[in-house]
Amino acid sequence: MFTGIVTAVGAIAWAERETGNPKGLPNGRRKREPGLRLGIRAAYKGVRRGESIAMNGVCLTVARVLKGGFTVHAVETTLGRTLLGEYTAGRRVNLERAVRAMDRLGGHIVQGHVDGVAVVERAMQSGDAWVYDLRVPPGVREVSIPHGSIAVDGVSLTVNDLPGKELVQIALVPFTRAHTTLGTLRVGDRVHVEGDVLGKYVRQLCRLET
Repeated sequence: MFTGIVTAVGAIAWAERETGNPKGLPNGRRKREPGLRLGIRAAYKGVRRGESIAMNGVCLTVARVLKGGFTVHAVETTLGRTLLGEYTAGRRVNLERAVRAMDRLGGHIVQGHVDGVAVVERAMQSGDAWVYDLRVPPGVREVSIPHGSIAVDGVSLTVNDLPGKELVQIALVPFTRAHTTLGTLRVGDRVHVEGDVLGKYVRQLCRLET
């Protein structure tokens, strides 16, 4: 569980596709699962193997702890619904460690289960903030309400407006632009989005009632 408050901006050190073990695996060798292995550079201390860390809003498990970072493994299911398969060395990523029970909930409840990919349709400056219109998957648009919550590349944001049938508008204040990767967003960019989990439960309950 996360809150969408980014605690570090890291970078991809390397990316390596796994195709699984070839036939005739020698005894004693560990079986490799197909997917993508990523090495992440991050300024975290005390990271432990097996803990959950959200990377651009995707909940991943630390496989190995390295000096100055860690590795994760994204399975094929994750690659099929996120942009992780396109990530290459040098890409900057938003990071957040799993929330503890005593932590402040500064954002909103974020599961790290990406609902899909959104596309930036429009970007404009409004005072000291930047406003973006995102074309989101139907399921995300359905649970979005003005002044509600949405996670974009793992960042907890407030829905500013719903300017169109498939659109959700967000606004980024200077602090968010400076302390996350969202400061470089441009028209045409793609980002991970996760709809508000509370909205998902309400939607499901309403469907059951009907």
